[in-house]
Amino acid sequence: MSKTKYIFVIGGVLSGVGKGVTTASIGRIFKNYGKRVSAIKIDPYINVDAGTMNPVEHGEVYVTEDGDETDQDMGNYERFLGADLFSSNYMTTGRVYQSVIEKERSMYYKGKCVQVVPHIPFEVIDRIKKAVKHTNAEMMVVEVGGTVGEYENILFLEAARMMKLDNPDDVAIVLVGYMPVPSHLGEMKTKPTQHAARTLNNAGLQADFIIARGKYALDKPRKEKLALFCWMKPENIVSAPDVKNIYEIPGVLEKQNFGQLLAKRLKIKLDAKQRSNEWDVFLRKMETIKKTVKIAVVGKYFATGDFTLADSYISVIQAVKHAAWANGVQPEMTWIDSENYEKDPQRVEELKNFDALIVPGGFGTRGIEGIIKAIQCAREKKIPYLGLCYGMQLACIEFARNVLGYADAHTVEVNKNSKHLVINVNPYQQENINQNRYGGTMRLGSYACDLKKGSRAHQAYGQLKIGERHRHRYEFDNKYRSELEKNGFDIVGVNPETNLVEIVELKDHPYFIGVQFHPEFKSRPLAPHPLFVGLMEAALKQ
Repeated sequence: MSKTKYIFVIGGVLSGVGKGVTTASIGRIFKNYGKRVSAIKIDPYINVDAGTMNPVEHGEVYVTEDGDETDQDMGNYERFLGADLFSSNYMTTGRVYQSVIEKERSMYYKGKCVQVVPHIPFEVIDRIKKAVKHTNAEMMVVEVGGTVGEYENILFLEAARMMKLDNPDDVAIVLVGYMPVPSHLGEMKTKPTQHAARTLNNAGLQADFIIARGKYALDKPRKEKLALFCWMKPENIVSAPDVKNIYEIPGVLEKQNFGQLLAKRLKIKLDAKQRSNEWDVFLRKMETIKKTVKIAVVGKYFATGDFTLADSYISVIQAVKHAAWANGVQPEMTWIDSENYEKDPQRVEELKNFDALIVPGGFGTRGIEGIIKAIQCAREKKIPYLGLCYGMQLACIEFARNVLGYADAHTVEVNKNSKHLVINVNPYQQENINQNRYGGTMRLGSYACDLKKGSRAHQAYGQLKIGERHRHRYEFDNKYRSELEKNGFDIVGVNPETNLVEIVELKDHPYFIGVQFHPEFKSRPLAPHPLFVGLMEAALKQ
């Protein structure tokens, strides 16, 4: 059996420079050549997982098939690789330390003095190896979060150093460096990446490759300068300028022979005859699309100061794109802060100018009444609608208020004194709430769902039994089920073990579906999610 090869992707100077999509793109390059590829995200936070982090600050919380709450980069890995990842593919500083402390308490170390070095790096290496075993990966791409030189990630770099020292031919180091062009100079500067490379040297690591990120492509003089001061061959410095679409990045890297160079460094061969072209075909099809469809996304996690933070819903964005491209259109998405409709209810009429409306997930009370107004508009004006998680719950509340006549209908999360709690506490969650246990305690991961035969959801999926990923604490109260159905609000998907409602549909509407789960987590560029595809089809008919 051949040894697994490891590629560590490390960032320099600033976060958000593109480590995540670089990691995903490297994985895709090797996947194209038929390699079994997986990826790991290492987050330097003390948080045990990403579940308690504010999405405005940290971005979307991505949920794996087995219910782990992870960083949004895990979503990019799954989308690029077209494969499911698991809790073993994600670690944080908090998770690593927690594991080491638990082992010490159970005498795993047999009375030894447990130290930060070497026991924390050993635990990191052990977790990487377990992820390899779990995914049966030939190639494991490991993204180290944060930036080189930060105190937070030095122990993860030490783990990489140990692995490279033991098996130098099996470990490659890729540094993602930033190449700014200050507007007052008009010249690309290499110094930030030089400093990052030298700081990486201080951690005992020499970069094998530099991915030069910036607005513009790297020119020859800058490449030669980086090579000289970072102790590398010029061909091992790869230009990665901004692109219109992240799915183009593997091709940008491959045009510079990056895959072959990386394979050579790891002493493996990539057979061009075995290379799949399905990714290339997907890109060519996408690039020819000119027609657009207008999608409104009404939510509450958009605003951060004067800026719009779309990262809060990155999987929704990608799922919309996948489905639109599959229908031969480019999506034109508009972000609408639901609080706008609370301040000025008349503004909701603007939704008539869109081809479809999406309400994504969320928590808490802020902006809720604005979302309910938007859902009412979609229902009454026949605008194709897809509600995700909270978007499904609020659709049920809107219907109960404005059709059934229960003016105070609400969710227990917002108004526990309502006489009509259409959305109530999952009995299994009540104890967690009472004891303030919020981390990792929601209904998480994949659950089964039985579909009603002949329903729109059944037609979309093409099967009666499905599995979808969840992340929520509250549920539809079944005592309202028969009344909703009598008035045209169909319950078309339920969990077979608990009878919990999973999917609702509105009769006599072009497309109005609410789902308790998060279908966006399972959408892939080469396999768009059927519910988003259905929404696009309905939008085009409009």
